Amino acid sequence: MEVLMLKPVFKDTVWGGRLLSDFGYRDAGDRAGECWGISAHKNGDCTILNGEFAGKTLSWCWDNHRELFGNMEGDVFPLLVKILGAEQDLSIQVHPNDEYASIHENGALGKTECWYILDCKEDATIIIGHNAKDKQELEDMIRQKRWDELIRVIPIKKGDFFQINPGCLHAIKGGTLLIETQQSSDVTYRVYDYDRLQNGKPRELHIQQSIDCITAPHKDYKGKQIVKHYPGMTSTMFVKCLYYTLEKWDVDGEYTFKMDKPFVNASVIEGSGSVNGREIIKGDHFIIPTGMEECKLKGHMTIMVSYCD
Repeated sequence: MEVLMLKPVFKDTVWGGRLLSDFGYRDAGDRAGECWGISAHKNGDCTILNGEFAGKTLSWCWDNHRELFGNMEGDVFPLLVKILGAEQDLSIQVHPNDEYASIHENGALGKTECWYILDCKEDATIIIGHNAKDKQELEDMIRQKRWDELIRVIPIKKGDFFQINPGCLHAIKGGTLLIETQQSSDVTYRVYDYDRLQNGKPRELHIQQSIDCITAPHKDYKGKQIVKHYPGMTSTMFVKCLYYTLEKWDVDGEYTFKMDKPFVNASVIEGSGSVNGREIIKGDHFIIPTGMEECKLKGHMTIMVSYCD
């Protein structure tokens, strides 16, 4: 049994640029904004690079070899891991929950996600939340385009973590590189896009859907990071929610663990080393399948790890 190494899918965006290339993705191009590193979503299905399933997509493996994932139930592979490089500001947006998305988006999943800041410019900021006291004031501010009054801007630095629950108004701003772990969903409602043009036309906005979904008043996520030390590895757990658990593994030497999850998503965000003797470097994404009883990590590297309980 081998880990499943994945070929990322790159997406050009109106807010993209060179940040993904600078991170180490030579194939990203000059306008890339998104690297879908671990994805079985129809809009960006990763290909397996090695072993018995080389050339097959992750969605094919999920559909045909569920034993790789602990025979988990569900129509779709549940998680999606991206690296985002924002040269310019993203639209101000919100994601629906499962119930709203199922009704209004043809049975799609909602979108709970989280961010870990890989790098950012000096004095960088993001948008998290809003200042409306209730739903009526929220709608008034949106329809009257009182953006400066509505949005809440907060400073960020490398290493910061944010959980973005459905209903949270948010936006990544320019000069930010982050890794995002989320439900396998591509549903985003734009409430404001700075009047930008794409191919000569404004991008579609979703005003009513945004008003429907935004939580008012805003509720901050309050979570506690848990740090644990093991021989050769220090783990920082950032969040454990209904859809995923996210940890950062700082490997320094050699760390061996027993697989007790349906599967583990792993993304190398710094350094290099090996997994069960296979070389891995910064920017690599792989899945540790359930059938791998023991996994050995060796080197000096930081890996973002996510899994379903």
